[in-house]
Amino acid sequence: MISDGTDPIVCLVPSRCRFQAQIVPDSISSKIFFVCPKCRLAFAVYSHVLSDPCGLASFSHQISLGDKKFRGEKPIILSKGDRTTVFKKTSPNGKITTYLGKRDFVDRGDRVDLIDGMVLIDEDYLKGSKRVTAHLLAAFRYGREDLDVLGLTFRKDLITQTYQVFPRDPLASERPLTRLQERLKKKLGDNAFPFWFEVPAKSASSVTLQPAPGDTGKPCGVDYELKTVVSGTDSSSGLEKSKKQSSVRLAIRKLTYAPWVNRPQPTVEACKEFMMSQGLLHLEASLDKEMYYHGESVAVNVHIQNNSNKTVKKIKVSVIQIADICLFTTATYTCEVAKQESTEGFPVGPGGTLSKVYMMCPLLDNNKDKRGLALDGQLKHEDTNLASTTILTPEVSKETLGIVVFYKVKIRLSIAGALGGELTAEMPFTLTHAKPPETPEPRKSIAEIPPDPKPVKDEQHEADLINLDDVIDTTGVLIDEDDIIFEDFARLRLKGGEVEEFSHEPNHA
Repeated sequence: MISDGTDPIVCLVPSRCRFQAQIVPDSISSKIFFVCPKCRLAFAVYSHVLSDPCGLASFSHQISLGDKKFRGEKPIILSKGDRTTVFKKTSPNGKITTYLGKRDFVDRGDRVDLIDGMVLIDEDYLKGSKRVTAHLLAAFRYGREDLDVLGLTFRKDLITQTYQVFPRDPLASERPLTRLQERLKKKLGDNAFPFWFEVPAKSASSVTLQPAPGDTGKPCGVDYELKTVVSGTDSSSGLEKSKKQSSVRLAIRKLTYAPWVNRPQPTVEACKEFMMSQGLLHLEASLDKEMYYHGESVAVNVHIQNNSNKTVKKIKVSVIQIADICLFTTATYTCEVAKQESTEGFPVGPGGTLSKVYMMCPLLDNNKDKRGLALDGQLKHEDTNLASTTILTPEVSKETLGIVVFYKVKIRLSIAGALGGELTAEMPFTLTHAKPPETPEPRKSIAEIPPDPKPVKDEQHEADLINLDDVIDTTGVLIDEDDIIFEDFARLRLKGGEVEEFSHEPNHA
């Protein structure tokens, strides 16, 4: 969060570092660095901005560090610094741990973010005849888990990929480590082994259908799972066998980003004629644009021209989500995610007109109790939102997507009288994510690395955050150039529009 210096700013300071930091001036960049010897955090203060990697406690207008006090015309702001968060999960028996850089992977149209991570394997497994494999599974669940009987499951596999982590497959081509894998390898040691998965572009995205209150178990929808298993040779049968105690399962999401396209504004016209009336009731409507990002308001411009002898009583404007379940036959869930009913400016009598703009904002917060509502996967409500519009292309079959989601604005005019009825009009639009940060396209082989890379010239960059890839040596305090935060995966259970979080338990995968 950055301020231009014109407005007051809230000041956040980590309380545990407030009185322990050591001052390190930097004459080159005209900044002052503060290094905390206890938790090895670095802060950079310049102008009225303070960058803090872990800003926790609230404090205002003043920061005390040792015997130094800084007061300025504006309060100081703290924000997260440039540290890497890595998610991890350990098997119940503690023998393997899977590390993953993120939980959300974006489909950018031509490619999907690479799924890369590391598996830390116990020394006992390395010495024994154990095989460690990673599996990427994408499945469409179209029935409740508790209805799976007689070996029949309401589940259709969409993507299945396998990578042998250990021992390394001699037939597999050698592949360079990504930046994340290099840093993890350095921290975890020689017992950490990499894995990669490449999801096809324009494949099914993570979509969860919100269950009804009281429903338990896995909800219907398309889900992605990364599973790491250990297989050994069964002494009795001589066959490879895996156990839940030595496996790790991680729920991830594949999200879709629709690139910005300058499409024309959606518009619609509708007319209605009546018996015993020569004139027509005319409705015109338009949206301010065709594509919206999650959280944006949809501006619906409505113009009514009443040339009939009827009277328009009121108007209802709604945003509707439609989710087509594409399996053997197509089923449809329709949910109203935002609505306005208005009588302002009504009634519109014969010969009357009305022009008005209605602002609609479709949000999950207002629809958490609606069964069948399509969400962008389900990790927890703080992370998810309404499902994005599915991007359909001629070469992609709907059956491979599982669930197809689209949105429309519906306008309904209520007409007075026994034979009045209604006049309706609809306009489709796109609801999607904002453009995510660019990720470099990974190299698929070591041969793609330039043999003699050109030196990169040093350039001066204006930055508001300290670069934690740099090493700051001050009074014996060293900031690790590979500053990584490890965060445990939480097991989540969806129950009727709410999510319960559980810490890792040793008796479950």
